[in-house]
This record gives sequence, C-alpha cells and structure tokens, in this order.
Amino acid sequence: MSAVYQLAARLPQKENTFIEISSPCGKTTIGEGFCTIIAGSCAVESREQYLELVQLLQPAGVHLLRGGIYKPRTSPYSFTGLGSEGLGILEEARKLSGLPVVSEVLDIRDLDRVCQVCDMVQIGSRNMQNFALLKEVGKFSKPVLLKRGLAATIEEWLGAAEYILMAGNQQVVLCERGIRTFEDMTRNTVDIGAVALVKELSHLPVIVDPSHATGRRSLVSPVARAAIAAGADGLMIEVHQNPDEALSDGKQSLTPEEFAPLAEQIKAMARFQGKSTDAVKYERAELSGEEHTI
Repeated sequence: MSAVYQLAARLPQKENTFIEISSPCGKTTIGEGFCTIIAGSCAVESREQYLELVQLLQPAGVHLLRGGIYKPRTSPYSFTGLGSEGLGILEEARKLSGLPVVSEVLDIRDLDRVCQVCDMVQIGSRNMQNFALLKEVGKFSKPVLLKRGLAATIEEWLGAAEYILMAGNQQVVLCERGIRTFEDMTRNTVDIGAVALVKELSHLPVIVDPSHATGRRSLVSPVARAAIAAGADGLMIEVHQNPDEALSDGKQSLTPEEFAPLAEQIKAMARFQGKSTDAVKYERAELSGEEHTI
C-alpha cells in the first residue's frame, strides 16, 4: 500500500465506494456497476441559455447537470463565469429538472454558498493540489468530483483525494480529463489506461471527461465509448446549443442533437457490460409541480 494514499487504497478496504447524490427527484448513484452521465455546458452563460439546454438534455436521460459559474481561465480576458448570479441559475435549473447539479469551486470563500446550491462540488485540474481547498471541501458532507491535474501522476491524483478523505469526507469521485504531454494535436492526452489502473488501486469511483481530454468535438464520442469499455463508472460531457458561439470551450462541445445518440450508445455499451444505466432512483411525486418558464 502506498504511503501517499491509504484511505483511498483498494486495500485494506476491498469494497467499492458508492456515491449517492440526492436531488429533488430522487437519488443518483455513482460507482461500480452503474453508468452515470453528467452533461451540460462548460459555463452557465445566461438564464435563457442554460435553462433551455437543461430541457434539451432531459430526454436523453442525463443523470447530473454540469455548469461552470467560476471559471479558471488561462487568460483573465476570457469569460470567467457569472459567479453568484450563476448559482441562482443552477438552483433554478435544479428545481426545473429535478436533477442534481455539479459545479466547480475555486475559492474557499465561495465554498459554503456553492455547497448550499450544488449537489456535488467539483475540484478542477488546476486546483487538484490546492491543499487548503481540498481540506476545506473535506469538512463538508457533500460529494466531490476531483479532476486529475494537468500533469499529475496517478499517485499524486490519489494523494489529492487522500486530503479530502482524511478531512472526513468519504464521498469522492475521481475524474480523468487528460494530461499534458508533448502531443499537440489534441488539447490533452487521454489516459484511458489510468481508468483501469486506478480502479485496481483504489475503491473510489472513476469517471472520464472526454471533452476536456481531447478538446475536439469529433473525438468526444469515440473517447467516451473507449472510456466505458475500459471500465469507467461514468462520463462528463460538454453540450451546448450553439458551440460556435459558446463563451467557453465551444470546440469540444457537442450539440444536443449529437449528444442524444451518443448517450444511447453509451448506455447500450454499459448494459452489455452488466452496468445499470438507471442511475437515478426517481421520486417524481416529491416535485412541487410548479410551472417554470424560460
């Protein structure tokens, strides 16, 4: 057993960890034996844009909604998110759809408010080794999606998860999103082998983000299918109504029309492997039935 990670290690804990995420319509499960699909735009750009997208994604059987409101961008001149205004939109999307939402937090000062609205908190690749943030997230009883760092080894990635686990939060999902190598024809290099290896080394669920991993719309579908074949417990895919006009990462975003058949392909592959694609235990009767308009 590695000295870097002990709580995250497969041994002595042999049982797989399952993450249950509660939402207005029921519970979503992430873990071995399930195929959980997270989808949405890279950034929440406006109320109209995001709520329209949510209604387009629902028929495809999405299990969680993603939407960035605090965006860590390479250039400060790029769109960096709507901040607190975006949280309000995510909250409305959650009520409208009944689906849980996940969004990234960058600053400890925003953590409490993000946890009040979001059902899952994302730690992005640039903050994978922000140890102060990891410790604080570990103090909340909120599921955490931990993305692999830009150039992080698998041991460093699991070590980052260890900070969250040691602080008391056992609800960690690992997300492979590609690493930086000498190859420049894709945004990052997809480490598909890491999926199988991490599931061998750790009991934590592992999902893949083929959008950030490739940076190219045409590669998202084949890499998504490869991830499921390698044993991933789910996928995180970026979708936008008008990718060419997206304020963030349009080149890697699928349209809803492209996403729908991919979702069906993914579910078919997962069922062939014996995975459940009904990751949400619906309790629609709990919804208020209020009218929502965009």
